[in-house]
Amino acid sequence: MTDVDAFPLPRACPYSPPPRLAELHRDAPISRVRIWDGSTPWLLTRYADVRAVLADRRFSVDPARPGYPARGAAGRGRRTGRGSFISMDGPEHTRLRRMLISEFTVRRVEALRPAIERTATELLDELTAGPQPADLVARYALPLPSIVISELLGVPYEDHAFFEDRARAMLDDAAGDEANRAATAELARYLGTLLHRRSGDDLLGRLSAEQVATGALSRADAVATAILLLVAGHETTANQIALSTAFLLDNPEHAKAFRTAEGPPSAAVDELLRLLTITHFGRRRVATADVRLGDVTIRAGEGVIAAADIANRDPREFADPDEVDFARSPNHHLAFGHGEHLCLGHHLARLELHIALTTLMQRLPRLRLAVPTGELPFRHTHPIYGIDRLPVTWD
Repeated sequence: MTDVDAFPLPRACPYSPPPRLAELHRDAPISRVRIWDGSTPWLLTRYADVRAVLADRRFSVDPARPGYPARGAAGRGRRTGRGSFISMDGPEHTRLRRMLISEFTVRRVEALRPAIERTATELLDELTAGPQPADLVARYALPLPSIVISELLGVPYEDHAFFEDRARAMLDDAAGDEANRAATAELARYLGTLLHRRSGDDLLGRLSAEQVATGALSRADAVATAILLLVAGHETTANQIALSTAFLLDNPEHAKAFRTAEGPPSAAVDELLRLLTITHFGRRRVATADVRLGDVTIRAGEGVIAAADIANRDPREFADPDEVDFARSPNHHLAFGHGEHLCLGHHLARLELHIALTTLMQRLPRLRLAVPTGELPFRHTHPIYGIDRLPVTWD
C-alpha cells in the first residue's frame, strides 16, 4: 500500500483537525493509514462509525492483543499504567470501573464547585500580583486541575512537580519505553506508599479501606487506578484549559460569552470540547471478530483508529460543524469518548473548564496573548494536544 497516508497527519490551523483528515472524511471515511511501525490500521472519520465502534465490544482496547495499533514502541504489547482498567475489556473493566462511578457523579462533582472556584480565584490573585508577561499554563491552567485532583485523591499538592513530571514522561511516546516504564514505576511506588498510609475521607483512603482491605481490589489494581486518576485528572484538563484560552484570545468575539455576569451556559463548554478535541491521535482499538462497517469489512486482528476530532466536525451530526455555536443543542460530541470507556471524570472536567474560563475572562477582561499565535508551542507530536506554554499579558 504505497499510497496510504502516514498517520498522524499535520495540521494547518492549530485549532482545527488536519486538512487531509477533512479530505478523508469527505472522500474516504473508512480508509487505511500507515503508522510508525509500518502497519496499516483502519482510520474511521465519520461520526456514526466512530460512535459505533467505541460502543462495540467486538473492538478491544487491550494493547497486548496482536494487531492493536499502538501509538509507539513504548505502548506496544503491554497495558499503559501497569494495567489500568481503561486498557481492559469486558467484565474486568466493568468491575473495576464500577468501584469508582459513585466518586464522579454529577452531585459529587457539583459539591466541589466552591473549592474549585476558590482555587481559581487564589491562582489569579497570585498571577496578577506577579510580573508580566506570565505563562498561563504554569500559573493557572496546570495548577488548577492538579490542586483539584490532589485534594480529591488525598495526594499532597506540594509533590505536584514530581507527579506532573512523571505524568509527562508516561504520556510522551517519543521518550521511549525505558523512560515511560521508569516514570510509571516511580509513580507506582509513590502512590503505593500513600495508599498504605491513607485512612482518611479522600478517594485514596476509601480505595484502601473499602476495596483493598476487603479484598475487592488487589493492591496492584489500586495503585494502577490511582495512577490513572492522578495523571488523567490533571494532564488532559490542563491542556484543554490552555488550548481553549488561546482559542478565545485569538477569537475575542467568542470570549465575550465567558465574560457575562452569570457565566456561560454549559453548552459553551461542550462546544469548545467539540471543536478543540485534544485526543487528536485517535482512540485505538483492535477487532476481535469480523465486523461489517458500511461497505467495509474489518477483519479480526485488524487495528482501528477512531478519529474523534474530525468526527466531531461531521456535518451529518453537527450543523455548520466548523462554526462556533455556543447555543448548540443537542451536542453529543465524542471528546470524552463513548460507550463503556466514556471518560469517568467527564463531569469534573466540564466543571473545571467552565470555572477556569469564566473566572479568567471575568477577572481579566483585557487578557491577551503576549506572542503571536504562530510562536505558541502547540503539542503537535504529543498524544494529548494542547500548549506547553501560554505567555499572556493584561491591563
